[in-house]
Amino acid sequence: MAGTILVLGGTGKQGGAAAAHLLAAGWHVRALVRDPSGAAAQTLADAGAELVAGDMGDRASLDAAARDVHGVFSVQPTWDDPVNSPMEVPLGIAVADAAEAAGVRHLVYTSVAGVERASGISHWETKWQIERHIRALGLPATFLRPVQFMENYASPRYGLRNGTLAAYGPPDRPGQLIAVDDIGVFAALAFADPGRYLGEAIELAGDAPTPSQVAAAISRATGHPVSYRPVTPETIDLLGAEMGAAAENLRAAYRFVNEKGGWQADIPALRRLHPGLTTFDAWLDGKGAALLKDLFATRG
Repeated sequence: MAGTILVLGGTGKQGGAAAAHLLAAGWHVRALVRDPSGAAAQTLADAGAELVAGDMGDRASLDAAARDVHGVFSVQPTWDDPVNSPMEVPLGIAVADAAEAAGVRHLVYTSVAGVERASGISHWETKWQIERHIRALGLPATFLRPVQFMENYASPRYGLRNGTLAAYGPPDRPGQLIAVDDIGVFAALAFADPGRYLGEAIELAGDAPTPSQVAAAISRATGHPVSYRPVTPETIDLLGAEMGAAAENLRAAYRFVNEKGGWQADIPALRRLHPGLTTFDAWLDGKGAALLKDLFATRG
């Protein structure tokens, strides 16, 4: 490959995966980082990325970083208790505006699956605002829309507590998942083949186990017994008093899964594009089991 890709969020999960796969594909990667001396930034530099000090909230540093680049990979921080980060939309818009000003030939923005279906989930609606802004600018763009990350199961924010997995669907209904690394793969594929990916909005998933299968797989991989408990509207109502605005997101997520069709990625079609698409068992066999064991060690 020839040319430079500016990667935003390179010290995070999605940006880091994109940077790794772009470097492997032969692109020159320029990463905008707030602290070039930090451990995560140095890991990027050691892998071959060019580090540029700056911040998505600083338009001057964005413009400088975007100068003379072929493309931009854009992802913004989402979560900020209790609902979502108030800076996500301004940052996403600033990146798009800087990309337009620099005349980039390809913007790849990572959003979320189902974003176009009026989910009512606050940190999805923010991504829809950013998508619409990118379209309004007329930028040459690809929208990657990942479903739930496999890595979420190992995060203290999500539904594994005291040996119980909680989620929104019945135990025997498949639920789509994606490994973060595969988002990086599709970012690299998009930049490598603009004829195939420009103008596309693609839901990304790699597997669709049922919640019962997820619980059983985690139990096998970690040796830690896990059972499944579906989240119901009654459960959410009980939590509502203490969760405040965040409870509305839970209600919206329940409706999305149970009333609006849930995620709808075409996994066989995605596997034709990326034959190495990660299954949940493969993720557990890789880094997943170790991450989950660390979680269990700290919180049970």
